[in-house]
Amino acid sequence: MATLPLEDGSLWYETHGDGQPLVFIHGGWMNGQSWAPQVERFADEYQVVTLDVRGHGKTGATDSSQYSIELFTDDLEALFSELDVEDPILCGLSLGSMVAQEYLTRHPDHAAGAILGGAVRSMPPVSLPAGMKPFISPLPALTTTLSMTGPEAMFRSLLVSIQATTGEQWLSVDPSVRSTALDAVGEISRHEFRKVFSALYRYEPSDLSHVETPTLVIHGEQEVPLVKQQGRQLVSEVADGERLELSNSGHLVNQDRPEAFNAATESFLDPAAR
Repeated sequence: MATLPLEDGSLWYETHGDGQPLVFIHGGWMNGQSWAPQVERFADEYQVVTLDVRGHGKTGATDSSQYSIELFTDDLEALFSELDVEDPILCGLSLGSMVAQEYLTRHPDHAAGAILGGAVRSMPPVSLPAGMKPFISPLPALTTTLSMTGPEAMFRSLLVSIQATTGEQWLSVDPSVRSTALDAVGEISRHEFRKVFSALYRYEPSDLSHVETPTLVIHGEQEVPLVKQQGRQLVSEVADGERLELSNSGHLVNQDRPEAFNAATESFLDPAAR
């Protein structure tokens, strides 16, 4: 493990193996350990990089009063500079997919590839009229609920709401994966949980039609339908995109179906298969 000093904290990361950089960016309120099945599979062939996004895991809280997807992407760029990373392959899940998309927006032809699991463009996953978000923001209610219950209870409530709406388990079909994810949420403070939620809610995705990076979107079959729809739009927007849906899996598709996710990643990264 190592840490990268930031102006207002430090970023925890790990590297494994040598070769072309394959960089994994976890989902909201998770941490780099969520990529363990992928690290084990690819560390013999690639320089595998995992990190804990600020506010999460071993990076923990930073002094920044407000988080954003743009700030998380700034941190990623700083890490690439520190490690002298060129032509990375990005693999992001959920929040991590947003960070990868922001990186592609800034560097449309600098990444060698992008794999976006549980890919989402915005939260909520619908288009809203310009300027409306501040007026319908759930942040005031979220702050009140967090003060009374805490992050894990708040997240459980979110899961119940999604399941009631979609009829699917959404987060994960595997009880052990689900339990580990909830444990990770429970390790985050109320203040950091809110800052991460705010970053997700306030993000306004950019048009990706200028992105030339080959991009693979992977969703679990029990993903929220509106998120799947955003994935289809993303694939149609980039110059070279494809989408895959894995059965018997939810939002944490890389953990629900690790072998299938790894096989899809391997195939995508094989030039002969493209």
